[in-house]
Amino acid sequence: MISYWDNHGILLLLFLTIFPRLTLVFSSIAFGGFFWWMGFIFAPRILVAVLATLSYIQTNPVLVVISWIVALSGESTEKYTLRKKVRTKNYRKTSPSENLRDTEAIDVDYTRIK
Repeated sequence: MISYWDNHGILLLLFLTIFPRLTLVFSSIAFGGFFWWMGFIFAPRILVAVLATLSYIQTNPVLVVISWIVALSGESTEKYTLRKKVRTKNYRKTSPSENLRDTEAIDVDYTRIK
């Protein structure tokens, strides 16, 4: 059985928590496959938790549980923060009659075009 502490240290844990995408790209952690890339693009912290579960659940269950707590809280916090910071343009509320005025066709005097 492989222990996390035999191959990695506290610095990798710190970087996986703060910069999961960069750490996954530049570290010696296994990569590849469709689901790996989907996790890398959409939810890198959850990908880290899944990889930790697959590799270290037998030898370091506390570390795996902590990785899941960080993954679930980090992803939800990140999405909430992004949603809050992204601002949508406030449109004026208009009545339907005002909207029609903007889209009315222009009358053309065909008698002058000859």
